[in-house]
Amino acid sequence: MLHSLSHSHVCFSAVTRLHTHTISPSIPSSSVLVRTLAAPINPADINTVQGTYGSKQVMTSLIGTSEPCAVPGNEGVFEVVSTGDPSSSLEKGDWVIPAAQQIGTWRTHAVFGADDVLKIEKESLTPAQVATVSINPCTAYRILRDYGPSAGLKSGLPIRPLELGSGEWFIQNGANSGVGRAAIQFGKLWGLRSINVIRDRDTREETEALRKELVGLGADAVVTESQFLSRQWKDQLAELTRGGREQIGLGLNCVGGKSATALARSLGPGASLVSYGGMSKQPVALPLGLLIFQDLRFVGFWLSKWNQKDPVGRKHMIDDILNLMRLGHFKDVPVDEMPWNWDTDETALREAVQGTLKGFRKGKGVFLFGDT
Repeated sequence: MLHSLSHSHVCFSAVTRLHTHTISPSIPSSSVLVRTLAAPINPADINTVQGTYGSKQVMTSLIGTSEPCAVPGNEGVFEVVSTGDPSSSLEKGDWVIPAAQQIGTWRTHAVFGADDVLKIEKESLTPAQVATVSINPCTAYRILRDYGPSAGLKSGLPIRPLELGSGEWFIQNGANSGVGRAAIQFGKLWGLRSINVIRDRDTREETEALRKELVGLGADAVVTESQFLSRQWKDQLAELTRGGREQIGLGLNCVGGKSATALARSLGPGASLVSYGGMSKQPVALPLGLLIFQDLRFVGFWLSKWNQKDPVGRKHMIDDILNLMRLGHFKDVPVDEMPWNWDTDETALREAVQGTLKGFRKGKGVFLFGDT
């Protein structure tokens, strides 16, 4: 017997439910039976359940529900229990992550196509580290590589690896997010300097503690949203960049609204503002003069689309990030663990998911599977 959280596209709290069903021990030769070890709760998963995400899950009755549904979760790590083909490259005990989009990770067990999972070398890694590697760190990795200050059109090529040690600046809002933390660390490793905008905490002490934490990851400057949107920001920025002689070549936006506009105004000529999220749910307003006179480029980035275009590059990227973790050069995001055992009830699981919609959290919500 196994458990799955399932949903249909209506009000989130009304449709997520725990479903118990069985899997036949005889699986197709092209398939693999897996046990879930860990699965994060990402904002995009909530958007998928709400039906507002860029891709929709296919509703079916394959897990035996009375009406068509889907299993949420786009990220996680599984342990191979058995394979349908004895000659498969996968073996019992191997760790795998989703290779396919919207595979549905919020479940204790699953049967996937062998081509829909990607084997990971698990040595010196925890399930939580592997489960959280394929979205946020990869988004930061790709944006810095593809749009960083030394990338792209400067070489006459659409994409170019970053020139290590260039020492140029990037600026980002949502710096405490999973993508933000990853960007800070990659930037430090690759010779870039970062200005990082965070939301003001409830107390000055909490804000200072977060600032110190991000500086510890490699942030060069950390400012609060209120400082960033104040009239004094222009002078602060000039002080950081030697009177503007050191240009900011890239902005990372996951907030939108006034914060995105302020990012754009902070960029140097020819820079790019890359939007990968919109937490404020406010539109991005961009002064026309920045387009005409500053020659700025405004683009969106969706990792899922990049993954589809370059699955081999995705594998190399994930291996690179996991190796940095093994070496101690990259810290995974803090997590807020939600144990999922055989006797865990539906209410606890739903509350864990609902918690991602609240304000400040101690870490990313992650289901950690025990006795299932």
